[in-house]
Amino acid sequence: MDWITVLPPVVAITIVLWKKEVILALIMAIFTSEFLLAIKDQSTSVLFSGISSIERISAVFSGAGNTRILIFSLLVGALLAYIRHSGGVTATVEMLINKGIAKTPRQVGLMTTFTGMFIFIESNLSVLTSGILSRGLFDKFGMSRARLAYIIDSTAAPICILILLNGWGAYVLALLSGYEFSESAASVLWGTVIYNFYPLITLAIVMFTVITGKVYGPMRHSEVKSETNIQHKHEFTPTKARYMLLPLATMIFSMLAFMFYTGNGDLASGSGSKSILWATSLGCLVAYSMMLISKKFSHQKLVKIGFEGMSQLLPLVTIVLFSLALGASLKELGTGAFIAGVVGEFLPIFLIPLVLFITGGVIAFTTGTSWGTFAILIPLAVPLIHTLGLPPSLVISAVLGGGIFGDHCSPISDTTAVSAIASGCDLLEHVKTQLPYALFAGLLACICYLISGLVLI
Repeated sequence: MDWITVLPPVVAITIVLWKKEVILALIMAIFTSEFLLAIKDQSTSVLFSGISSIERISAVFSGAGNTRILIFSLLVGALLAYIRHSGGVTATVEMLINKGIAKTPRQVGLMTTFTGMFIFIESNLSVLTSGILSRGLFDKFGMSRARLAYIIDSTAAPICILILLNGWGAYVLALLSGYEFSESAASVLWGTVIYNFYPLITLAIVMFTVITGKVYGPMRHSEVKSETNIQHKHEFTPTKARYMLLPLATMIFSMLAFMFYTGNGDLASGSGSKSILWATSLGCLVAYSMMLISKKFSHQKLVKIGFEGMSQLLPLVTIVLFSLALGASLKELGTGAFIAGVVGEFLPIFLIPLVLFITGGVIAFTTGTSWGTFAILIPLAVPLIHTLGLPPSLVISAVLGGGIFGDHCSPISDTTAVSAIASGCDLLEHVKTQLPYALFAGLLACICYLISGLVLI
């Protein structure tokens, strides 16, 4: 079917840009993909494409990892509701300001950034913790939720792919371990850090934004709107900071413990989806218990608060569900493999890292998954390394950086949705405001890969 396999992501992106409606875009993309699969298969009538679409969405729950992601996303809503209603968020904001830790917008931005960097063990946990911790402070100082979403999203994946002592590193190492290199697969992977230009540049831009306080493009409009609408008053009466900090600390440290447990003592081999679901559940339990013990809330009231919190995130959880379904459908259709194959032949040798980076960006943008992009491109990149004698770390870094670049730009990425959840920002506003920053970083990364190709190959 060749070129027509790119039609579903084109449909999704067109509807997002035209109607500014993500759920409709994903539904239509899934339907288009299933329609094309029916034509390809010929054993299934195209008239049943609608039913196939429903079954594709249902099949998401057949994977335990996917189901955990969806449940975890709902539980985040309950956890957020608990720590807000308890007065813990407002108390933490007051405490940080009074202690001088977050007296200025710059200090708030630095705290958010370094929190995200410190929790490099898992990207969703990084986004969640720094987003939840900083929401009230960003509101206090009149900074937009769009800026918060940009900071946490552009910190989490880049730091995870640079430090590598986590599930990201274990996943990429597993992809590389099946190939023979002149050095160990682990050495090749560690060597990618200095050549992984997109994450390095993205982190530098985040630091520039935080330190200078300057914002550009659509982000500036969001900032003006935030300053106009901001009301410096508390949503809930401050109580004690522990009502927020203890559930968050429970979630963070139990996440580490669960990563060790699921990895049989190896942190990097632990299951991210299991660990973050268990940790978030434990955080909810701690928050619930503290509020119940305070005798200010009854069990019935807490159940109501929890479900109200979940309901607020239901549209975003639906987006995550449809994104997972679309990714599975596109994988079967062969969209990513086709895009990779188009640019994989007849290239000047020095352009290979640059083209792999761009290809990775396109695949991740159209499929909404950086990990899926790694799985598609690494099997194509490694043979090029062997046959042409290319520097392994440079080539693999281009694949990894391209996957994160495309993921940052994609409106159908589940990571983008989780960042919007954590920051309390509208999903489309987050995509629109982050895109210019990601494109600028991507352009600089392209220049770096072009120069590296000329110098090192």
